[in-house]
Amino acid sequence: MQTTTKSFLLRLLSIFIITICLFVIIATKPSAKFQSGTIVHISKNTSIKEISNNLYKKDIIKSPLFFKISVFLTGGRSGVLAGDYLFHKPQNTIAIAYRMVNGVQGLNRIKITVPEGYTVHEVAYLLLKKIPNFNAPYFVKIAINEEGYLFPDTYYFLQNVTASEVLRTMRGNFDVKIKTLNKKIVDSGRPLSDIIKMASLLEEEARTDESKKIIAGILWKRLSLDMPLQVDATILYFTNREPRFVTFDDTKLDSPYNTYTNKGLPVGPISNPGLNSIISALEPLKTSYLYYLSDKKGEMHYADTFDGHKSNRIKYLN
Repeated sequence: MQTTTKSFLLRLLSIFIITICLFVIIATKPSAKFQSGTIVHISKNTSIKEISNNLYKKDIIKSPLFFKISVFLTGGRSGVLAGDYLFHKPQNTIAIAYRMVNGVQGLNRIKITVPEGYTVHEVAYLLLKKIPNFNAPYFVKIAINEEGYLFPDTYYFLQNVTASEVLRTMRGNFDVKIKTLNKKIVDSGRPLSDIIKMASLLEEEARTDESKKIIAGILWKRLSLDMPLQVDATILYFTNREPRFVTFDDTKLDSPYNTYTNKGLPVGPISNPGLNSIISALEPLKTSYLYYLSDKKGEMHYADTFDGHKSNRIKYLN
């Protein structure tokens, strides 16, 4: 009789253990309603209860209770790490808990190289091409006042990066890079805003470092002589046209960026210059030149006088 009772209890215990195991297996299996590509945002200080309920509502997990248990078992006694988590394929609850406890977000970083001389609008378009869901119009809205101060470089952005994050990253990079030139900026006696405006002109007007420094010398000299800068690139900037030769009528258009009708530097930078252009603005070459032009092949030609400049135009542009 005693043996029979013991055998019965053992069978009952076995059934109980098997039932529990089956329940755990079923509860921790991926949800049948799982949708690939789901991104779940976890804010700082979000409770495990809120997180588990959110995952359940999004069909990432089948059981909020087992997610909480899994978080505890995978070392998340203080919770999970904040961030955005991408779910490409179904995973069991334990694997999901492990990812979130260790901050394995699953988001790919996209390599984006912003060329020197790109404007805010061009940067926005580039980002939109690389990141389909990027909010380009909002980026232009919040970044337009930072034109000139978004450092052209190679960046690695998450595929769900926001416009604000891109702006903060690019402006932060500018601040870091410009620190290396602090002494040169102070020694120049010019405000940083003027240096960046000039650098943005050089970025558009010249190809080589030498020509940038020569043109910097010419443009700074024109300013000292109270001459209009007459830089074609400023016309193209406010008319938003493709690069081409500026017409006489174009030079009469009303804009604070028009360096034909207004003396001095334009009201703001016309592009986001690279470090070499900024250095060229700080290290202009002193020459006898007062005029320059770029021929159809992009080669630079200089002149001391307006008559010499007119001769260059006839020789190299006609």
